[in-house]
Amino acid sequence: MALSRHMSTSKIAGSGFVHEALLYADEREFLAGTLSFIRGALARAEPILVAVAAAKIQLLSARLGREAESVSWIDMAGIGQNPARIIPLWRRFVADHGGRNRLWGIGEPVWAGRSSAELVEAERHEALLNVAFAEGPALSILCPYDTGALEPAVIHEAHCNHPVIRRGAGDAPSAEYRGVEAGRGPFDQPLPEPPGEVHALAMDGSSPANVRKLVGQEAAEAGLHSAQADDLTLAVIAAGSTLANGGGAGTLTVWRAAQALTCEIRYPGRLEDPLAGREWPPSEAGRNRGLWVANQLCDLVQLRSFRTETVARLHMVA
Repeated sequence: MALSRHMSTSKIAGSGFVHEALLYADEREFLAGTLSFIRGALARAEPILVAVAAAKIQLLSARLGREAESVSWIDMAGIGQNPARIIPLWRRFVADHGGRNRLWGIGEPVWAGRSSAELVEAERHEALLNVAFAEGPALSILCPYDTGALEPAVIHEAHCNHPVIRRGAGDAPSAEYRGVEAGRGPFDQPLPEPPGEVHALAMDGSSPANVRKLVGQEAAEAGLHSAQADDLTLAVIAAGSTLANGGGAGTLTVWRAAQALTCEIRYPGRLEDPLAGREWPPSEAGRNRGLWVANQLCDLVQLRSFRTETVARLHMVA
């Protein structure tokens, strides 16, 4: 009975998607909340994927014993460094296991130590989960949040992006939840100004050679190895090809900071798709495919669409 009550209060209206935040203050509360969730899925013989840090995978596996063999595990620190890769992870999970009564997942995309830019993108990912699966299959995702390590503003965003908050043995609807439509709204939060010297060039038909030259030079100065420089160059060209579909001339601005390189692409026009670059499988027809490529190659991608232009910031860390 408790499971049925929990599912009915957590469901996104009009869908089979259940999206909860688990607030925990210490290891004991983390284990209590996540193990209960995992064992609920196993008791129903339904697939479950757990995406958390490697140390937490070890912790949970040890407590589950042989039951851990029935769980799919993935290190969130790897796939989730760029939060735009996480929705495709859940889409592949659904594609691989669709047709069952319900699918289950635990994902912890927000953790202490993330940069401020990563936190913003992880919070946006949480809002976009509600959009991505609003009309989707029966899928329950639990997102743990460490209240002892994360700032109050981050916990507030958890309340805003999850219909239900679970803490201890109980759960309750979030009074701050913004709803699915908020996730579909304009993604036009301002980006901080570059911290120092920048180099820029025009993005046009002759730009690939110029892009390779500029990014290669700046990558070497930033301490990136040659494979990273090649990946970043490809990502810039690919993302630029998507944004150029809006027409007009674009610009590329590049700057270095703390052994990292950032490439910012700007083109006229708005990008209306809130899930651009997060589709799975990526469109063979090319719609937003360049942004998909950029998300796979870069450590972080920040996408913003303003009234008159769209901006993509691509980050690579040495």
